[in-house]
Amino acid sequence: MTARKTVRKTATRTAPPPAKRPARAKKAARPRLAEVVAAALDDLKAQNVAVLDVSDLTDVTDTIVIASGTSDRHVKSLAGRVIERAKEAGFRSLGTEGEREGEWVLVDLQDVIVHVMLPRIREFYALEKLWDVRSAGRAATS
Repeated sequence: MTARKTVRKTATRTAPPPAKRPARAKKAARPRLAEVVAAALDDLKAQNVAVLDVSDLTDVTDTIVIASGTSDRHVKSLAGRVIERAKEAGFRSLGTEGEREGEWVLVDLQDVIVHVMLPRIREFYALEKLWDVRSAGRAATS
């Protein structure tokens, strides 16, 4: 018997062009996370809300939002509202810290980090001064 050689022809397929990334379009359609956070804080009457763009200073986050609450219960409620509104807008919270004590609650939304504090805690740690490069530059040149 003679062995037959079988030659398979494989059709050369060209890969289809990469699909457009729907996540980009979806992200553009959603409201900006910082706006969602600011609106959530405004809903429950947060005091002295500061929104700091830190994208040039760190790779950890793009925006830091700092707000004050009038009591530990108010601080916890503000943080809870931020998480709730972010979730409704399609953003996921990576975690929270400090909810038990309620003096300083940190909400990590990846692109936005939210600090909600009692006024005395906020004054003591002075995060605005730490992250505000413009005022630090002025102080250094004085």
